[in-house]
Amino acid sequence: MKVLILNQYYPPDTSSTAEILELIAERISNRHEVTVIAGRPSYAPTETHPYYLLRSETVDMVRVDRVGSTSFQRAVMMGRLINTFLYIFLTLIRAMFMRPKPDVVIAMSDPPLVALVGVFVSMARRCEFIYNIRDLHPDMAVASGMVNPGLFIRLWEKIHRWVMRRASLVVVLGEDMRARIVAKGIAPTKVSVNRTSAVVHPELESSDLTPENTEDDLVRREIREVYEFVVVHAGNLGYAGNWENLVAAISVVDSSKVRLVFIGTGAHLKQLEEQSTDMQNIKFLPYFSRDAVPRVLRAADLHVVAVKRGLEGLVVPSKLYPILMAGRPVLAMSTSGSDVAKIVTEYDCGFVADPDDPEDIAAKIMRAMANPGALDGMGVSARKAGMEFNQNREMDRFVDLIEITAKSRQSRSMS
Repeated sequence: MKVLILNQYYPPDTSSTAEILELIAERISNRHEVTVIAGRPSYAPTETHPYYLLRSETVDMVRVDRVGSTSFQRAVMMGRLINTFLYIFLTLIRAMFMRPKPDVVIAMSDPPLVALVGVFVSMARRCEFIYNIRDLHPDMAVASGMVNPGLFIRLWEKIHRWVMRRASLVVVLGEDMRARIVAKGIAPTKVSVNRTSAVVHPELESSDLTPENTEDDLVRREIREVYEFVVVHAGNLGYAGNWENLVAAISVVDSSKVRLVFIGTGAHLKQLEEQSTDMQNIKFLPYFSRDAVPRVLRAADLHVVAVKRGLEGLVVPSKLYPILMAGRPVLAMSTSGSDVAKIVTEYDCGFVADPDDPEDIAAKIMRAMANPGALDGMGVSARKAGMEFNQNREMDRFVDLIEITAKSRQSRSMS
């Protein structure tokens, strides 16, 4: 088959969707011809491109067509919008006239409106349309405060529902996201969960999870120091979690034994640093190198994965999967309806705490510290859960879904 994928970002862009898409495209190319239409690199790219109207190259059997969109800095909203709308316009033209025509067009949700291009291309060129939703908009735009509810949002939501109804298949990252989409009136049989975001460091796939070496000791020492029990949040401190409640929870536990380590950065970093100024058992560290990630994960007794109330199904934290593969228990600061809470509960690999209740969060941390035997068992269960959500398996399932969708059109056309 000839598979066309639409997404604004592709390496050398460094967004998470760019990196995931590269893996997906390479996996599909093992069985089929793949073309990706991306824009000029503009998401903190590792290399920049001069202006062009169209640039094509083949990388690892994947043909990458880059349309000549602008590459203004993302920090300036107007520049980002210009980048996006030029990309959408030029992608529509390119996809409508490219030869040979695709059998399947896949639109990801970066930017959200590129799915509209996928619908038009599938209708004009008589091919299947698969919509792979990584972020659920406009819901996320409203929840994050980027835009306010109003006429524009109502129009956006109406267009989005039409796009999902026109899709042959809607692929999402978690069960909570699937539930949100089904609640919008989309047929449940059309919505499939596929966890292609389950990126895991290759070292974590090894059966030996406790290597002893100097480098490991250095990472571990920096994170743990002399504390008996260490809770870690590693990742972006953005709008997705109630970080201030986590800090409040740590303020009521034994500060001589329990330490909280934030690894990373984000919009809430400064606020959290100010909130914890007088708390010696809270530490902030920058991101470690990618090579050090397995050692970072193994250094913690308990890892925090947070989803703020109201964001269930809008945020599906991909960092959960490497934590599970590292065999570490999870503190899910989220409601029971979130995907992460359901996984933690089903596999008995951690604790679920009310994200709005610091006392509940503190109680779960103290319970974890007081029961080392049970915590070890949760680590074993976490590892088993991580093996269930193996990224290679999920990637192969995604390719299978594409093939099944394409065959359904062939069956209809023959009948």
